[in-house]
Amino acid sequence: MRYSYLKQIAAYLQRFKRIVAAYRYSDTGIRIVFDSDNSWNFDMARGNSAITIGEGANRIKMYQAPFDVLLAKRFNRASITAITLHNDDKIIRIAVSMSGAYKSETTILQLEFTGKHTNAIILSSDETVLEALRHIDANVSSRSVRVGQKLLNPPKLPFVPKEYPLSDVRAFLVEEFRRQGAEKLEKLKREKTSLLLKRLAQLEKHLAALEDESVLMQESLEAQHAGHLILANLDAVNPYAATAQVQDFDGTSKVLEIPAGCVSAAGCAEAFFRRSKKAKQKAVGLHREKHNLQEKIRHQRLFIQAVEDARTPEEIQLLFPAKTPLSKLRTSDSVAEFWIEGVKVSLGKSEKGNIELLRNAKARDIWMHLKDRPSAHVVITTDKQQLPERLLEAAARLCVDFSVFEKGRYLVDYTPRREVKIVEGANVLYTDYKTLSIEKG
Repeated sequence: MRYSYLKQIAAYLQRFKRIVAAYRYSDTGIRIVFDSDNSWNFDMARGNSAITIGEGANRIKMYQAPFDVLLAKRFNRASITAITLHNDDKIIRIAVSMSGAYKSETTILQLEFTGKHTNAIILSSDETVLEALRHIDANVSSRSVRVGQKLLNPPKLPFVPKEYPLSDVRAFLVEEFRRQGAEKLEKLKREKTSLLLKRLAQLEKHLAALEDESVLMQESLEAQHAGHLILANLDAVNPYAATAQVQDFDGTSKVLEIPAGCVSAAGCAEAFFRRSKKAKQKAVGLHREKHNLQEKIRHQRLFIQAVEDARTPEEIQLLFPAKTPLSKLRTSDSVAEFWIEGVKVSLGKSEKGNIELLRNAKARDIWMHLKDRPSAHVVITTDKQQLPERLLEAAARLCVDFSVFEKGRYLVDYTPRREVKIVEGANVLYTDYKTLSIEKG
């Protein structure tokens, strides 16, 4: 980020006297909330740092690293004592004090927008490193960033930066939030839609390649009929011949090809019955596979529409949770898992997935379903009595997005799992519920 912009931003920040909350909203992003109208985002990505103003969507992940714990402890509900552009460099310092029982403690958040060395560092009043977004060893850089060590200043800029005056700092940062969000949103939509379309094409290709179950059922009926004809014409069947001419039940003559390996007429009939049973079982299995593929294709199309309808990059990122060691242990492909504000939200991708959710949910988990119409089942894994409204609405939106294609307003009922009674399969009765209204599209 340009030095001139940072200089003007630091001067603008001096009007704030308190920090309501400070937390990491992404791997490299820190959000500082000064008041209800000022939610500032400091993206500390190497080589692509930025400052914007705007409230993002629900956090996908709740960060609990030592840096995050200390950031919350020292900066939530803190009084600002100074905000400066440090060392005439691309570094913003925010100093705060926390009033304890016996003393007031000063802490500094140092935000360094220095290209590949971009970092966020929490310092004590004597400039000792308490924690950092990125720890840097001495063997990597001449300026190490290690807990317990004094922090040295980076080398001075070797040139005089140009000035780029901003007529309205706040308007500039609000527009940057909108512009960057729009660019990221379109990029994510292209990338994720392309990925989902490839998966959809594979599923449709698999479905098209399946045999026709009606043909197999016809083969089963014909083999069964041939077995009955053999039993009705035992005297006319030579098991060692290639064919047998028998009398059909309507009086017509019919030639049957005798199955190989028969040693008796009754054995030939049994071979036809086995052939009939095998074809029928294959047809039933094929019907199930086709139904399963059709449900997967429908889910995939709803998935694509959910990506296309997303309004923020965070909404798309929520749909594609990062792989974790725990997620690799999952064996079911009938249930989708998402993370909202650090809470697991599971969604049935098919009837099988809905049944699985109902079976595995705990009594205090929150269950969701569209009111008075078929839909995906959603379960929020929790043991809390009260959940944030944002979390409930985000989970309800998933229920709507993965249940219906049509745009409009939908009602989503939710209740603890203990209030849901299974009638049959995924059909349920439930009581003591609340309802959310969700707009789709």
